[in-house]
Amino acid sequence: MAVTLTETAAQKVHGLMEKESEELNLRVFVSGGGCSGFQYGFTFDEDVKENDTVIETKGVHLLVDQMSLDLLDGAEIDYQTGVQGESFVIRNPNAASTCGCGKSFTPADEGAGCANAGY
Repeated sequence: MAVTLTETAAQKVHGLMEKESEELNLRVFVSGGGCSGFQYGFTFDEDVKENDTVIETKGVHLLVDQMSLDLLDGAEIDYQTGVQGESFVIRNPNAASTCGCGKSFTPADEGAGCANAGY
């Protein structure tokens, strides 16, 4: 599997890149911390590191390090607008639970968990 973007998320990333540089990649990562143990992160990056996997989805190059890829494999990144504002959300099949803000999660032991992390 891999990590994918919805069309809405891809359009948002392309719009942000127009303001910065079309040569940028979107780095998606997981780090320790957050309400539920691990938290999601996004940043633009020019450099591809040795342990990065490069995933091309809808014209966006995603950079994902190996540890993060293990926790995000099969995840879908979306961009939503609602009464609480706008944000990227991740539907992660590897999350057993997610906190109320949708920015952190607890991984499932077997890799099968809440497919709607981020909501």
